[in-house]
Amino acid sequence: MVATRFAVAIHILLLLANEPGGQATSGRIAESVGTNPVVIRRLAGQLARAGLLRIRRGPGGAELARPPEAITLADVWAAMRRSGLPLLPTHRGPQRGGDALGRAVPGLLRATLDEAERAMEQRLAQTTLRDLQEQLAAAG
Repeated sequence: MVATRFAVAIHILLLLANEPGGQATSGRIAESVGTNPVVIRRLAGQLARAGLLRIRRGPGGAELARPPEAITLADVWAAMRRSGLPLLPTHRGPQRGGDALGRAVPGLLRATLDEAERAMEQRLAQTTLRDLQEQLAAAG
């Protein structure tokens, strides 16, 4: 679910970066994303709370709160991960009884999965919204 919200949030920000002067309304963005305006408004609220966009009620829609080169994909990821839950959860394993392996596996996996998530976040920090705009322009 976080990955889907993240992808839609990037879509929202790219559309806002490419539309002049806050002309993108939730209806316009929803049409581009292929979802309901309510979904867009909910995600836009998260992005606004994270300081990535500004929302104006009524006509006028939303606009980026920072220049595209100052917004990294890691910023967007963090905005979508407000829950603090790990991206790659493990199962709980038996709390009582069960065998030693059953109790040990979740802990063994946690360190590796946390390391993988940190590596992903470091990579996301290397890409800005401006980088994606440039890739879109190059693709035509």
